[in-house]
Amino acid sequence: MSLLNNTEHIRNTRVGSISLNPIGNLSLDGSIFNISAILIGSFLIAILAQINIPVPFSPVPITGQTAGVLLVGALLGSRVGTLSICAYMLEGALGLPVFTGFKGGLIVFAGPTAGYLWGFIPAAFIMGRAAESGFTSRLTLSLLFCTAASLLILCLGTLYFLIFQINISDAIKIGFYPFLFGDIVKSAVVAMILAGIERKL
Repeated sequence: MSLLNNTEHIRNTRVGSISLNPIGNLSLDGSIFNISAILIGSFLIAILAQINIPVPFSPVPITGQTAGVLLVGALLGSRVGTLSICAYMLEGALGLPVFTGFKGGLIVFAGPTAGYLWGFIPAAFIMGRAAESGFTSRLTLSLLFCTAASLLILCLGTLYFLIFQINISDAIKIGFYPFLFGDIVKSAVVAMILAGIERKL
């Protein structure tokens, strides 16, 4: 289950007149908890995005962004996790240096790598649903969903290159193959982290 759905003691706690209800959506009750989780999640992704391994012959480096997206989606759940990704992208669009290489601004969304960013949203949702269904508690299933979410990001990012008059063969060469191994490794690391957290809770 996701971290938010796994904290029953928090769910039933009241602070003043505000009920903390981390169900995974923003409502009047629990808004403070959820907004805090959204901002913390976006901050975590911004930090991990600065892990940057350049790849020859490709404009897209291997970064910790993907790992951050998978973690945030699974830990916060499908609703709050997805909103956290949206907050991260909004922060970047507003010019905050949260993207890889401390970049920010609308110019990032106008470039050929924007497809990967858009892929973060469905990937986080998938991870959130997987966690809520208990799939991330088992290492093999956790690895399966992490890999699937990572591949979704890669596929959307690769297809986005086509908008810039890059043929599909070249798009795969520069936007998919160079990152496949790295994303599988990151998926394995995230899967182990999630399975470990589930065992502790």
